[in-house]
Amino acid sequence: MGRASLCYLAPHRIGGGDGVATRDLQELSQQIEALCGKVESLRRFLDVEAKQRELDELEQRLTHPDVWGDPDKAKQIQQRRARLSESVESSDRLGELLDEAQTFLDLAREGEDVGVDLGEAVDRLVQRAEEVELEALLTGEHDSSNAILEIHSGAGGTESQDWAGMLLRMYQRWAERRGFKLELLDVQAGDEAGIKSATLSVVGANVYGYLRVERGVHRLVRISPFDAQARRHTSFASIEVLPEVEDGGKVEIDEKEIRIDTYRASGAGGQHVNKTESAVRITHYPTGIVVTCQNERSQHRNKDVAMKILRAKLVKLAEREAEDAMAQEVGEKKKIEWGSQIRSYVLAPYRMVKDHRTLFEIGDADRVLDGDLDGFIRAMLTSQAGDRRETGGDEVVG
Repeated sequence: MGRASLCYLAPHRIGGGDGVATRDLQELSQQIEALCGKVESLRRFLDVEAKQRELDELEQRLTHPDVWGDPDKAKQIQQRRARLSESVESSDRLGELLDEAQTFLDLAREGEDVGVDLGEAVDRLVQRAEEVELEALLTGEHDSSNAILEIHSGAGGTESQDWAGMLLRMYQRWAERRGFKLELLDVQAGDEAGIKSATLSVVGANVYGYLRVERGVHRLVRISPFDAQARRHTSFASIEVLPEVEDGGKVEIDEKEIRIDTYRASGAGGQHVNKTESAVRITHYPTGIVVTCQNERSQHRNKDVAMKILRAKLVKLAEREAEDAMAQEVGEKKKIEWGSQIRSYVLAPYRMVKDHRTLFEIGDADRVLDGDLDGFIRAMLTSQAGDRRETGGDEVVG
């Protein structure tokens, strides 16, 4: 599928055409040459050719009637095909953008007035290369999965509940920016404002890989809109992120080890909410995990969603146990708890959002609260990749 080489920069002398200064053209040429090497490196790291071969094999398997006799197996193959197809298409798109930039560069060298087009083509190439480079950092077992995101307000009543509501909006806006599908599975409204808790399903390529670095305590410092004396308050909310796993996967739930309770849903939701016992609470005896769902009208649907959340929590629990065991081996066990916040959002007396793990920070707090989280996610994934490299883990694209 891929070419032997994506780079074909000519060695002849650069000359400026009408509308492109020689210095600017030379800088753009050097930038494209550097990006050319990065694209080649990314394609090798992502092993695009192997993915294309596997994709072809899956396409062939799906033409056999026997596959469709097992709906679960067929669904797994279709999901794998979709992820492979998206990865291959993403790499191909990167190659197309490189071709586009190189074409404009050749035209500029020939004296054509394409300076603006060349600059825009390089900008598109840089942006896409950064996106693919970020995807290359997602090497975890569940990184390609959809995610279940939970938000819980901390102590502090209305202040923390309002902060949890602000975080809910932030992640909703982030999902919209990325083109991901988001569904609110469960929400507990705050006493006066915001929310006590919320559970969301986020669907899209590599969603869990991106969102897993958001797990932890988020701290807000601001002048409280609920304080008549306009004093500065600090509020906390915690984020939990779980990989969405399909039924029939690695996690098996024994019906004898769970208790299912139904009750009338509370809070906003119209007349239907309080008339029937459609809300579901599932308790898992071995772990003590309790999950609830009340957002759907159907008790059956609420049970299905609650079971999906329970499976995700059990997968995450097993993941954490493995992480703790490895952390003890290298002598560094980190805890996520109140007081060990991962990120601070300061709105007064100055405005800044800072991640305490990577020290990455942005002065435009409003932009972050409006869903611009990619800089924080990239910084943390890059940091984790560096940690793996130091401990002899996965190779990292530089």
